[in-house]
Amino acid sequence: MQEKLIDGKAIAEQIKKEIAAETAAIIDAGKRAPHLAAVLVGNDPASETYVASKEKACRQVGITSSTYRLPEKTSEKELLNIINFLNKDEEIDGFIVQLPLPAHLNADSIIEHINPHKDVDGFHPVNTGRMMAGLPSYLPATPFGIIELLHRSGIQTAGKHVVVIGRSNIVGTPVSVLLSRKSPKGNATVTLCHSQTVNLPELTKQADILIAAIGVPSFVKADMVKHGAVVIDVGIHRITDDKAEKGYVIKGDVDFDEVVKVASRITPVPGGVGPLTIVSLLSNTLAANQKKIYQ
Repeated sequence: MQEKLIDGKAIAEQIKKEIAAETAAIIDAGKRAPHLAAVLVGNDPASETYVASKEKACRQVGITSSTYRLPEKTSEKELLNIINFLNKDEEIDGFIVQLPLPAHLNADSIIEHINPHKDVDGFHPVNTGRMMAGLPSYLPATPFGIIELLHRSGIQTAGKHVVVIGRSNIVGTPVSVLLSRKSPKGNATVTLCHSQTVNLPELTKQADILIAAIGVPSFVKADMVKHGAVVIDVGIHRITDDKAEKGYVIKGDVDFDEVVKVASRITPVPGGVGPLTIVSLLSNTLAANQKKIYQ
């Protein structure tokens, strides 16, 4: 089974070494280190974990990291004041507003107030529009990570049939666009499915590469997967389990124990896509520092 696993941790470590080398060269040239900030509203456990991982990864590669922690009852006006401050701060190359936000805050409105030049999450309509048009843009971190994961694992996408389950603006829709692009990391034929797709298993069983991002634990079963397919599991869920040492287990959107028997390659959860999401955020921050997207 081990030879089937796509080791996201190992690939992420290699990319971090590359980012660290570029960052060291910037500092050695007497310039300021890249600076990534995060705004965290409330104390959602998953968000806390993600921001902590971001801070750790920044330290590992020499990128400066700042976190603005705001109480859950923060008003939209107060949050926008922070965003406006970060937009104008010349010492900060890029920043993210950690999602999900508390229910009383409009995430779309908040994201639209971020300067697209500093939108290293790649969620601003300007960046998503540029991505759709095939123009240089900051790519959403998880789709960016999936593309790198496939490429660096030696998995051919050109001419392959990719089926994506999930149509979110954060993962499903952008990754389907990127994989269909005329590029060395694309050139696939892509089918985008979702919760309302009729006869979903018939489509998923046609996939050479199956990407599960539907947000339902263990949704993809072995009988939905073609023998020899590559399976990329984007989901991550904390499931209560009294028998587990921590009181819970981490599951993906794929029934791993069964699907691994039919897949040729598969990402584990954790340790698959997750580590690539973090390093993609670092890559975008480095690009912002070097003005590689917007001059």
